[in-house]
Amino acid sequence: MNDRRTQILLSIIVCTWNPRFDYLEKVLSALRYQTLPYSFWELLIIDNASDTVLSSKLDLSWHPHQRQIREEQLGLTKARLRGIQLSRGEVLVFVDDDNILHENYLEIALKISKNYQMLGAWGGQIQLEFETSPPEWTKPYWSMLALRELERDLWSNFYNNGIVPCGAGLCVRHVVAKQYAELVRQCPQRANLDRRGNSLVSGGDDDLALTACDISLGTGAFCDLRLIHLIPPARLQEDYLLRLKEEMSYSECLLKSFREQFQFKPTWKSHKLLQFLRYLLMDKISRRFEKARRRGVARYEREREKLTPQRSSRKVNYNINYTIISK
Repeated sequence: MNDRRTQILLSIIVCTWNPRFDYLEKVLSALRYQTLPYSFWELLIIDNASDTVLSSKLDLSWHPHQRQIREEQLGLTKARLRGIQLSRGEVLVFVDDDNILHENYLEIALKISKNYQMLGAWGGQIQLEFETSPPEWTKPYWSMLALRELERDLWSNFYNNGIVPCGAGLCVRHVVAKQYAELVRQCPQRANLDRRGNSLVSGGDDDLALTACDISLGTGAFCDLRLIHLIPPARLQEDYLLRLKEEMSYSECLLKSFREQFQFKPTWKSHKLLQFLRYLLMDKISRRFEKARRRGVARYEREREKLTPQRSSRKVNYNINYTIISK
């Protein structure tokens, strides 16, 4: 048993809830044909209370170290923690049910873990693949769909440098994942940072990645790590994108409330007059997205005492230059 445990270097964790099976099949196919031999990694599918039990639909017999686990408590945090609990790898790789990894993704992730011992969490480039041609007006908002393009490798151990990898293809060391699980145990309200059912709240993966900095490790983003994020037509609708913007704004405030590191001096954007002038210069679509952002902030203000009772009196700087990237 001990030999087998040391052989598993990576744990691939796919958390899913009511997935599109055509997408999930593509995800699993990309994993099946990874260049890294199966002997070095395990595959965990966490079925987060899907309406249809996924184990009856999926054939993973091609992988010798695969497990399908049912997590009945709805919520991405619950699913992620279950994967962390059951994982055996030194590095955990979180793959969404609409992520297609490049064939050498796992091989490169393993090399990074060996060559960059100072990093605790890292990710890579994310390309969007649209099922239908996207309207031109949506392009400024593709970053909300986790588009990530890099010109060079980046890494740092600072909290506010914009090098925080997003959840798609997120790689974290086991020690970081265990510390994150302990943070959630001590403060269960952190689970509110993640999606639950149809919610679009997005911040738990950022909280997980930033935990690397908590234990004196860094975060990084690497050009050679590449994946495709599948985008269905519904995610290009204005109503969806506005709702996503609102929930991401809410998530950003909530994440800052849990992390005292995000207490910086306000920038010029904090001045209400300049904010108002900036708003006047916006086109109609941009104004609608700005209103959605403000609704997210207002929602946090209404709910913060319930969500973060231990910090309810602390003022959050809503204009910190930090961006949550959604899935």
